Amino acid sequence: MLQAYQRLSHVHQAVNDSITLDHGTRQKARIKSRTDSGHEIGIFVERGHPLKVGEVLKTECGQLIEVKGAAEPVITASSDDWLTFSKVCYHLGNRHTVLQVGERWLRFKPDHVLTELCEMYGLTISDKEAVFEPESGAYGSHKGHSHAH
Repeated sequence: MLQAYQRLSHVHQAVNDSITLDHGTRQKARIKSRTDSGHEIGIFVERGHPLKVGEVLKTECGQLIEVKGAAEPVITASSDDWLTFSKVCYHLGNRHTVLQVGERWLRFKPDHVLTELCEMYGLTISDKEAVFEPESGAYGSHKGHSHAH
């Protein structure tokens, strides 16, 4: 079984394989799965630092494995109006909803209450499966940040 402990920030050579994982699995620090070509792999990463789509892992034997996102059930809501879009983002943010945000579109896990809120504001709703890669949060990318100030 392949074992990956190291993440690479810069890759200057071709990757050997990939692994396609859904959002929930990418959040785990210990993952046992199969690569896209069928090899068993154990992934061991630091807790609290989820795998990101496009990230490359290095196995103990030197193979490079790219992390890919699996399409999964999500709701994508969009609007042509920036003000309306901003208001919906504000209301969803007040609910501490995990969101992926694009240019006048947002994506979240299926939830009828959140979907109804978006519809109430006139957003266009789609329930097509897609890769879910939400924002990591205001403090998610700042190592060493503490709220004890």
